[in-house]
Amino acid sequence: MDSSAITSVWVAGWAVNRSTSAPVVEPWGYRIDVGLPGHVFRHVLPEPDEPSVRKLCESVTEPGAWLKVLAPPERVAEWITPGWTVPDDPGHMMFHALRRSVPPAPPAGYTVETETRDGVLRLRVTAPDGSPAARGQIAGTGDGRTAVVDQVETSANHRRRGLGRLVMRTLETAAADAGATTGVLSATSDGLGLYTSLGWRLQGPLTGVVRGTDD
Repeated sequence: MDSSAITSVWVAGWAVNRSTSAPVVEPWGYRIDVGLPGHVFRHVLPEPDEPSVRKLCESVTEPGAWLKVLAPPERVAEWITPGWTVPDDPGHMMFHALRRSVPPAPPAGYTVETETRDGVLRLRVTAPDGSPAARGQIAGTGDGRTAVVDQVETSANHRRRGLGRLVMRTLETAAADAGATTGVLSATSDGLGLYTSLGWRLQGPLTGVVRGTDD
């Protein structure tokens, strides 16, 4: 997928997953109003360059504003203006051909629950002692062909038990059963190895930039 296509899918699915307003098309890409403390809104730039990033950085002064830029963090760091920060953990945009499969069974004592609400399928894995062990969710984008995986996480004391693979395969199969053929996600560096092992392909870097206070 090229940057324009993958960004269009990702912002549409991210907005459904996070229950925000629909993305607004802007000359540089997209704007999503999030409305959370520390994450008021985000601009997403699929084909960024230094002039467009600098212009946004200079015009947006509200603390908690974010830019998501499809470019390497070291390059983005050279483009931003004072007051903006590139967080330490870089992101990675990925995609995958979705197909039906039989998800692995949970380890002994673990249980899996799914719930679909407002277009989002949420999956939770519970440990034998009743504590949360892993989770993830997936949402369609409205075109009937694409879906976006979001918020996949395994608790630190439940890792290396196959729960991440279980979550991903279950989400992928559910989306394929609903007719989606392509999945998209934004990976952290911690999750990159898991997704790669499951056949997800790297499209390129996705760098986040956040506006702090003037202090």
